[in-house]
Amino acid sequence: MTQGRSANLGPGRILGVLGHPVRHSASPAMHNAAFVAQGMYAMYGAFDVPPEQLAQAVAGIRTLGLLGVNVTIPHKEAVMAYLDEVAPTARQVGAVNTIVNRGGRLIGYNTDGWGFLISLEERGVRVAGRHVVLLGAGGAARAVALHLAMAGAAKITIINRTRARAEFLLADLARAHQPVVAAVADVGSQEAREALSEAGLVVNCTPVGMAPDVDHTPLDDVSLLPPGAVVYDTIYRPLETRLLREARERGLLTINGLSMLVHQGACSWEYWFGRRGPVEVMRAAALAALEAAS
Repeated sequence: MTQGRSANLGPGRILGVLGHPVRHSASPAMHNAAFVAQGMYAMYGAFDVPPEQLAQAVAGIRTLGLLGVNVTIPHKEAVMAYLDEVAPTARQVGAVNTIVNRGGRLIGYNTDGWGFLISLEERGVRVAGRHVVLLGAGGAARAVALHLAMAGAAKITIINRTRARAEFLLADLARAHQPVVAAVADVGSQEAREALSEAGLVVNCTPVGMAPDVDHTPLDDVSLLPPGAVVYDTIYRPLETRLLREARERGLLTINGLSMLVHQGACSWEYWFGRRGPVEVMRAAALAALEAAS
């Protein structure tokens, strides 16, 4: 795509991601590579939006005629207040990561949970029947938890620094269409240790361990996990966090957040363009962007 063509894209051809900070995002490289591969006349950018400017940024989607955007930390929950409509699944999750502009009407969706499940499936990991320990209770954790319930998890234990927020997610799971046995455990508690010792899948949905704080981990003692447990970190920068490195060194299967990023992005295409994005093209471009930035 030449500079001249990009300068004349016109309305309905520009997309992007809203976040703060967002410079680290691999999404622009991922989506722009997919546009080129598909012969599409479109461009995807990164828009750094401080929380106090979120309302103006959302209004700008209408004003500038953007086709749509992705939404990332810290705006996934707050952005819902500025949309014309929120899809039922996104409302249940309580977070939006994809917005579509349909003639000035902004509709919010959430593809995080589906991207998470698809990324497990491609590694041959079945959720059904597993005891899952979920680290965190924010927007990403909510999407993951509800989709774990849909996929037939036997039990979900939520461990979060703020117990009240974890209990809020627990209540949502109780009201879900696919209710699941669920519990809350405080960080470092005996209940948390017992849950980890029984876990078939541990999912980190916190930012702990994300660059530049790569020496930190949300789980101090990986030795609590049983053989055969799967450790999933939704972080993709770095590709191997301290949590994943320590789990790998114990012989456990580990999965980083790159696949979730790619698959949730490919699922966003279904709302924007009516078809799934080219997964392998997107994966290669995201990985190249991450390696170039490291």
